[in-house]
This record gives sequence, C-alpha cells and structure tokens, in this order.
Amino acid sequence: MSTQPVVAAVDGSDDSLRALEWALDAAHRRKAPLRVAHVRQYALWGRPDAAPAGLPTAEDDPVLGLVRGRLEDRTDLPAVDFVALDGAPGAVLPELGAMAQLLVLGSRGRGGFTSLLLGSNSLAAARDAECPVVVVPRPGRDTGTPAEGSGAAGAGPGVVVGVNVDSPDEATLAFAFREAALRGAGLGVLAAYPWPLQTWMLPGEMPAPQIDRSAVEHETRVLADGFLAPHRERHPEVTAGIRALPGDAAGHLVAASEGAGLVVVGRHRRRLLAPARMMGSVTQAVLLHAASPVAVVPPAPAPPQE
Repeated sequence: MSTQPVVAAVDGSDDSLRALEWALDAAHRRKAPLRVAHVRQYALWGRPDAAPAGLPTAEDDPVLGLVRGRLEDRTDLPAVDFVALDGAPGAVLPELGAMAQLLVLGSRGRGGFTSLLLGSNSLAAARDAECPVVVVPRPGRDTGTPAEGSGAAGAGPGVVVGVNVDSPDEATLAFAFREAALRGAGLGVLAAYPWPLQTWMLPGEMPAPQIDRSAVEHETRVLADGFLAPHRERHPEVTAGIRALPGDAAGHLVAASEGAGLVVVGRHRRRLLAPARMMGSVTQAVLLHAASPVAVVPPAPAPPQE
C-alpha cells in the first residue's frame, strides 16, 4: 500500500514558495512523497471543458518550472511529482485533499487584495478538504498579543492545540500528538473556559451561589487531562502540558502562536440542519491572526446511526 503524499499548492507567489518549504519538511518527517500542484484558473473561458487547447502541461507549466528550478540542486528531496490542474482554485484545491495525508498552502496567493490576511482559496481549502490543511502565514505577522509560548518543554519548536472540554475532537488531538512526536517537540494544550460566567434571573428569583473561578479552572483542567490520557499512552515520548485559561479561546491560541512552530485547531462536524462543511469562529480567527503555521483538522467521521 503506497503512502499518501504531502501536497504543496503553488502559484509562484512568495507565500506559496514558503508553503513549499514547509511541505518538504513535513514530507521528510512523515517519510512520504511530495506532490507539487499548480491550479490554473479557467475563469477567462468559463468551464474546464471549454478551456482553449494548448495549455501547458505539468512538464512545461511555468509555475512548476519555477519550482523545479528551485529544487534542482537539492540533495535532500523526498520523491517528488508535479501536477498541473485547471479550474477554480477554491474548488480544486480542496479536492486534492482526497488523496493526500496533508495539504499545505500559503495564506495568500497571487491576485486579490494585498491587505487581506487570508486568501479565499486558503480559506476554502481549510474548510472543505478531507485531509488536514496547513496554512503558512507571511513572516513577521503581528498578532497584537504578548507571546505565551507552547506551554510544554521539548526539543524543537513547540506544537499548540486547543481543546474544547465541552466537545473535544479526537482527530484534532491525535494529529497534534503525532505532529509533536514527529518534531520531537513539546505539546501545549490550551483549554479555555468562559469567565466571567453570565447568569440570568427572572424577577423574584434568588441569585445563584457565587462560583469560584479556581474551581472552574480545576474542573476544566481535570476534564482536559482525561481527554489526553489515551493520546499520552500512544505517544509517551511527547510531553504535553495543559493550561486552563479564562475567556477567549481564539485570543489565547493566537497569543501562543508567537512562540510555537504550529498551532492545531479543529473544524466543525457537519450538522443535520447545516450539511455544508463549516469552520468555527475560533478556527477562522486563528487562521486570520496566528503568527505560526496553522493546521486545520477535519473531524473524525461520525459513528454510524443504529
């Protein structure tokens, strides 16, 4: 059984070339082949089956030629193949994830508004791909928050993962532990809890007893620790430290990205009344503002209904 590739989406921009380097490193760590893909837009002629004849193939595509030239003197390459595809990148890029173990792309490609922090194609891939998607930001992004680091000791750049103790996602935790193991890095687990708690009273009702914040923090930490237990058993080499923090989960993850090599977040599971794939507000905020690369992990398949 062949190993699925790590896919790097390129368009010739500096952002995509940074993503290419990240993907090369990821392929090495996973002992996987690398697939370099360029999606050429067919917007000028409307439909892929109406595309004019004579479009360049993967062998003479100028963007893929640029990448070949960049890699030609490298001696540390995994097995690499090149693919040129035609279509709307926002639709084609997610499809690449069906046959990949990881899809890597830059936060923005060519075109669009230079002021945007995240391009529409990157957002579509992170929302719709079947495999985890890593979005590599431009260097020097200012998060506007003090660095908090990964919260765990370990060799190499740390990995940070957010866990929602009300609805933890096993796929997200599994990916974060595996990535930390591949990097020989520590794993920082951030579990945010709402504070201050909002209470509502009807006229004549007695106020609820005052809630001790330290008790809420302790309970959050205990729950998170329980969710981590099976992953710690599978990866005893990974040092995972938990921090239970009050307030905005997105803000804490963005702050931690300043000192991290990778931030891992989950994507919402499809719901009955919202069958389209979705990204939660926390995931989207982290993609927009994190200083480090961000991995968006699709949820584990829902158990079959009896």
